[in-house]
Amino acid sequence: MKTLVIINQAPYGNWSGREALDMALSLAAFDQPATLLFTSDGVNWLRKDQQAAAISQKSVDRNLAAASIFGVSELLADHQSCHRFGLDDHTMIEGITLANINADFLRAYGHVISLS
Repeated sequence: MKTLVIINQAPYGNWSGREALDMALSLAAFDQPATLLFTSDGVNWLRKDQQAAAISQKSVDRNLAAASIFGVSELLADHQSCHRFGLDDHTMIEGITLANINADFLRAYGHVISLS
């Protein structure tokens, strides 16, 4: 049974996105299939060359890089949200698959989790 963990909050200023990422990493570490979906403001996690130190935060780059190491099966980004925030292949980190989110897409997962 696959689990979809949704991150829809910006990477800085709110802990729910980091908590959702931790949940996906924990699931994957225990051999539970987990996929991360970034949507709405959450697609900004995927922006290249973030300057988190400028706001006294740690960059999320390392956290995202750990996803595949822990066994998170896929990193997905909502196509419409990426378009809204001006993200494309040149401005996003590598390894992201764009997805069109609809009811059929969500039905493919046994569990859908959003902490917002």
